[in-house]
Amino acid sequence: MRRFTCLALAACCLSSPAFAQDPPAAGQLPSAADVNSRDTLTVAGGIGITADYEGSDDYRLIPAAAIRGRHHGIAFTTRGAYLYVDVVPRGTSKLDVEFGPAIGARFNKRRHIHDDIVELLPKTNTAIEAGGFAGIGVNGLTNPYDRLSFRVDVLHDIGNAHESTVISPNVEFSTPVSRSTYIGLNAGMEFVSNRYADYYYSITPAASLASGLPVFDADGGMKNWKAGLLLNQSITGNLLHGFSIFGYGEYSRLVGDFRRSPMVAQRGSASQWTGAMGLAYTW
Repeated sequence: MRRFTCLALAACCLSSPAFAQDPPAAGQLPSAADVNSRDTLTVAGGIGITADYEGSDDYRLIPAAAIRGRHHGIAFTTRGAYLYVDVVPRGTSKLDVEFGPAIGARFNKRRHIHDDIVELLPKTNTAIEAGGFAGIGVNGLTNPYDRLSFRVDVLHDIGNAHESTVISPNVEFSTPVSRSTYIGLNAGMEFVSNRYADYYYSITPAASLASGLPVFDADGGMKNWKAGLLLNQSITGNLLHGFSIFGYGEYSRLVGDFRRSPMVAQRGSASQWTGAMGLAYTW
C-alpha cells in the first residue's frame, strides 16, 4: 500500500493550531510567535481504510496512528508511514523555510489481497525510503494563525524494493476556524522513474503467463495527483491542550502508464481513496 497507509494518516495535516495551551489572560489569545515557540506533542490513534495495493478497487481496514510535535524549535511529524523532521526553527516573519530529513516505508505490497488474478503476479517488497524535504511557508494569510506551505520531498528506496527515487511536490494549508475547530487541506503529486514503474506496474511475459494479464511495459513520469482534507474538533480543553477527534479523507488519481497498467485498468481502479478517523491528545 502507498501508506501504512494510514498508520500515520491522521497527522498528515495535523499542524499545530495556533491557540494557547494555557488559558489566555483577560480572554486574549497569545501571539502566533508565542505559540510557535512552545514545545508541544500530539498523539493520535484510530482506524483507517486503504486500497489493497495502489491501483486496487478492493479496500481494507487498518489501524491508524500518528504523532506530531515540537521540541526546542525542532518540529517533527508523521505523514503516512513517513517521519519528517524540520530542523529550521519557525521564526516570527511572514515567510519561513522548511528543511530536514525524512524516512519511512512504502507498503505497496501485492500480498494477501482480495484479487485472485493480481495475487498471481510477482510479490513486491516493502520499500524503505530515506531522503529529505525543502519548502517555504507563508504565515498569517487570513488570520494570525494560518499557514500555507509549499514543499518538495525527495526520497530514495534504500531497501530491496523499487531501488529508485520518488519526487513529490506538495502544497498544504491549515488554519483554526475557532478555538476548538481546525481544518487542513493538502494536495500533491508523485513523479517516479522507469525502474519504479517496472517494479510495481509492468507485467513481464512470465507474469503474463502466470496471471493471464497482457504483457505491459510501464514507463515512469507523473504517477498520480492527490488531494486531502482533515477536520479536527477539540472535545476537552482547546486545540493545543486536551482531547480531540479527527477525520481525514484523501482522493488520488493514477495517471499515464500507471492508470493503463492491466492490474489497474482491468483489475482495479485509477481512483484511490484513503481515510482515517479517531481520537487525539495534545500536551
